[in-house]
Amino acid sequence: MRGKTMGEHGNARSVTAMAMLALALAGCGRADRPAAPQQTRPNLSVPSNRETAQCLADLRELHVSFQVLPDRETGPGCGLSGTVKLVDIGVPVANLTAVRCGAARAFIGWTRNAVAPAAYQMLGSELARIDSMGSYACRNVVGSARNATRRSGHAIANAVDVGGFVLKDGRRITVLNDWNSPDPQVRQFLQTIRASACKRFGTVLSPDYNAAHRNHLHLEDDRANFCR
Repeated sequence: MRGKTMGEHGNARSVTAMAMLALALAGCGRADRPAAPQQTRPNLSVPSNRETAQCLADLRELHVSFQVLPDRETGPGCGLSGTVKLVDIGVPVANLTAVRCGAARAFIGWTRNAVAPAAYQMLGSELARIDSMGSYACRNVVGSARNATRRSGHAIANAVDVGGFVLKDGRRITVLNDWNSPDPQVRQFLQTIRASACKRFGTVLSPDYNAAHRNHLHLEDDRANFCR
């Protein structure tokens, strides 16, 4: 029987390398994320002063540029507490406003240690920008009749919605158009960064969850351990 050609050997090595990369990135846990304070938080909707102070110190250690925002109530079940505005995290992020410090910390780790390396190694181009669909919005949960009367994590700026990624070679990968892309590398990129997000955020929702999330990844720092 004819032996494998050099091209066949090369393709096999390429597939093996891609699979190993996906496993490595998906397994990215919280190793680079500072440990949570020993003191438990009595109410997840309001971070303690100690927790916020520790988180702000963590952001400074990450050498990012950010602004601390004043705490304020904006409506029933809505408001800003322990929030920041990320100015520069090394990669531009569009449409990002107020975000709870813990969510910001997780988002920075995800961007730097999962999204950026996955884009370069799996898609062959550096990450130029992340297109978010916002963070803070005083509203209820959407897309779930059972939870329709419950406030969204966005109501306290504890969630970030991400719609797409722009690469330095000019390509734009979006959740809406590319979640089921005919290109297996693009699909694997999106699946890999979702898996990594699930290690960093409490709730991660994607098009696999429901139609309301067909165009974005919902990343929420709520310790719910729900990934879909």
